[in-house]
Amino acid sequence: MSHQPLRETPRVVAPSFRWVSRLILSLEHSFQRAKAAGRAEEDTRVRIFLIRIVFGALFVALSAGAVNSALFRGEAPTFGVGSPGAVSRADLVDRNGHLLASNIEHHGLFIDPAEVWDRELAKTQLKRALPKLSDSRLQRVLYGDRRAMVMGGLTPQEKARVHALALGGISFEPEDRRVYPLGPSAAHVIGLTETGGKGLSGAEAAFDADIRAAGRMGEPFALSIDLRVQGVLENELRAAAVENAVKGAVGIVTNANTGEILALASYPEFDPNDRSASMDARMNRAAAAHYEMGSVFKSFTVAAGLDAGYADLATTFDASDPLKIGSRSIRDFHAQNRIMTLEEVFIHSSNIGTSRLAVEMGPAVMRRYFQNLGLLDATPVELKESAAPVTPRNWTDTTLASLSFGYGLMATPLQAVAATGALVNGGEFVPLSLRKGGQQGGRRRAVSAQTSATILQLMRANVIKGSGGRADAPGLRVGGKTGSANKLVNGRYSSVHALGSFAGVFPTDGPADTPRYVVFILMDEPANYPRTGGFVAAPAVGRVIDRSAGFLGVERAADRWRTATGEKIPQPEDLTEAAQ
Repeated sequence: MSHQPLRETPRVVAPSFRWVSRLILSLEHSFQRAKAAGRAEEDTRVRIFLIRIVFGALFVALSAGAVNSALFRGEAPTFGVGSPGAVSRADLVDRNGHLLASNIEHHGLFIDPAEVWDRELAKTQLKRALPKLSDSRLQRVLYGDRRAMVMGGLTPQEKARVHALALGGISFEPEDRRVYPLGPSAAHVIGLTETGGKGLSGAEAAFDADIRAAGRMGEPFALSIDLRVQGVLENELRAAAVENAVKGAVGIVTNANTGEILALASYPEFDPNDRSASMDARMNRAAAAHYEMGSVFKSFTVAAGLDAGYADLATTFDASDPLKIGSRSIRDFHAQNRIMTLEEVFIHSSNIGTSRLAVEMGPAVMRRYFQNLGLLDATPVELKESAAPVTPRNWTDTTLASLSFGYGLMATPLQAVAATGALVNGGEFVPLSLRKGGQQGGRRRAVSAQTSATILQLMRANVIKGSGGRADAPGLRVGGKTGSANKLVNGRYSSVHALGSFAGVFPTDGPADTPRYVVFILMDEPANYPRTGGFVAAPAVGRVIDRSAGFLGVERAADRWRTATGEKIPQPEDLTEAAQ
């Protein structure tokens, strides 16, 4: 049986200072031999002088060793949680460098009960200095058996009040605390961090590693949002939500060309500095809530029909009577009771017309276009809250009819915005992004450039002649599509529990690569009547566009319908009516 030689474990040799004592004894004996000129007092002075030299040399040697160990051992220094040396998160800023989130040094209050002279007195004085201090935790630590933290996040003022008490056993440790100086503004975009610094939601979670890396570099991390547009959106969304007494609301502004989210708001709001906010308020309805959005989906159905060659603007659809599919009858909310062109189907938001078109296209075509528009998968945005849609299992004729006007598929507002962007930016699906500059990759062709141009034309006509008139803004060539739907309550659609939305775009003119912006507003369960998107959402979209266009560099100009200041330009049909 062969034996492998045992490896000798390296011995760790502790530093020895015996040489110091030997050196001192040697000097002592030398002085004894020399008698130090025969005078004891001089002998003593010289001895003290030499001993000082020895200890000075020893101190220099130890210092050099410590520096060498710190610099060249190759081990990263370790710090306590929240210590000044700990790597903190970078500041979050908007696309223009305005501060959204930062770290401020706070302090943790620690108590060592063994060093507290009078525990009851300490308890009384600490509660007076820190009214928010937990009674149970303070009691537990004061009468515990070891040093422990009593309260974190002390401000400098709170720390000073406790320090002034001059209590025994009290100590402080610095800790970074994430603060949000704008309170509820952009809260659902920015998100939250946990007490240890890890991102929990919003951009804080989406870009957690990038924010930490930027912090190590001492640089801020820029988001795509523009605080000026964000402020306008929040202001108008809140006003519309209060006016319509809604359950919830969503507002989104995006650059359709780059996919950048310039503003995002969810109502009700919350302040990220207040950790007691309800989960309902913290919910980002833009990314995580599902809705059957109604007629906003007609844009997607009409685009599919145009792009696949099943119709053009002059193609007619019989909407004289309700459409029968099996035992189901499909009716128009604003019934025209006549044969309509595809343009009229879009402008008058005909359920019958889009249902006929969807059934004619069939499930394979509808599925392909809905897939290309991003309606069958979670929006590929960085937000971890981005939810997958609830899609139908069987794409029957009755399902196709429902899908054509926004029922049968529960999507998130971000999905609707991304799909709308693909229809108006020249036909390319562009992933939405909260990163300044947008995402790299992920683009795909959704519809042709010609189809995109036609949809822009239809959307503008809908604002001029159709249900989107209240979204118009002087000189900004606004287009869009209204959405109105009844919500499913206890297995039945309720007219009381309704949803109103509007997907707007501006400007609608210019070449395919013209910078265009999508503005989307959704009102969930408005109390006021009428509850349709044209009344509860379109006006807010128009106001957001009117107020934010200057920030986005969109100049006011005339088009075939309106002057730059909003006056109506007579059309040929108007002139005919005037002559009669």
